[in-house]
Amino acid sequence: MASISNVIDEARNLLEKRLAELDDERKRVERALANLIEGKGGRRRGRPKGSTSKSKKSAPRRRRGRRGGTRADQAVKLIEANPGITASEIAKTMKIKPNYLYRVLGELEKEGRVKKKGRQYNAA
Repeated sequence: MASISNVIDEARNLLEKRLAELDDERKRVERALANLIEGKGGRRRGRPKGSTSKSKKSAPRRRRGRRGGTRADQAVKLIEANPGITASEIAKTMKIKPNYLYRVLGELEKEGRVKKKGRQYNAA
């Protein structure tokens, strides 16, 4: 008899837990419906705030000044100080992701500022 009452208690507990979950979900759905009816939810139309249309002429946005120069300049300084350094070592030192650095290093190679031999970079 004891095992049957345990099974019944366990089933009751599971059903009560599921009812609480359903109550929470019902409240979320009701809030979403209320927001939709009031016009708060859903997709917004038009341009996002702060964007300008192509016809408007606005002053170009200014970037914040960099204290240490550009990433390219920083990479060249590191390569000059450590000939034969690899891209992953440069990225760790600069605390940036290597995939971004590879793009910077590719541009530096095209400009002739650095030379790549195997995995190592040297100043040109």
